[in-house]
Amino acid sequence: MTRIEAEVIGTERLVLLPQRVEHAREMAAVLSDPALHIFIGGEPATADELRSRYARMAAGPSDPAVSWCNWVVRLKEGGGQGRLAGTVQATIGPAGTETGTDTGTDGPWLVADIAWVVGTAVQGRGIGTEAARGLVGWLERQPAVREIAACIHPDHTASNAVARAAGLEPTDEWREGEVRWLLRRVAR
Repeated sequence: MTRIEAEVIGTERLVLLPQRVEHAREMAAVLSDPALHIFIGGEPATADELRSRYARMAAGPSDPAVSWCNWVVRLKEGGGQGRLAGTVQATIGPAGTETGTDTGTDGPWLVADIAWVVGTAVQGRGIGTEAARGLVGWLERQPAVREIAACIHPDHTASNAVARAAGLEPTDEWREGEVRWLLRRVAR
């Protein structure tokens, strides 16, 4: 199976750009609020730490069946290039095999585990929802992706609302203290 590569995704107010090492400095400022880590743990990364992390992400996973797709979220402001506002990501990998689907083909299918984070300065404006919807829409255009999932802390009301707005529904499954949300697609 071929790796899936992140592509530019446009929405009404945003451009999701494939993440590059050069984004680290601006993203360190965007993600510098310790409050962003209440539910995900850890603490804000420095620009150097993000540069190292982004370089590892750009190198890709060691498993050739897995794709790491990472984007920075850029605001479209005043008709030009606005500031960065957050990130979205998808880890896409094998989930199972379909037999007898409506396409008449048998073969592997993929699950995309997604996540998002929006800087404190732009929260409450629907940026996370718009970015997640853009990401989910892009994933829905990837033929082999049949499930889109996110794991969210049950008390993180904002992320729960983003997941629901992006079309995911909570399941009874828990992973490391978080509820697994899921969107299952019908095979094409």
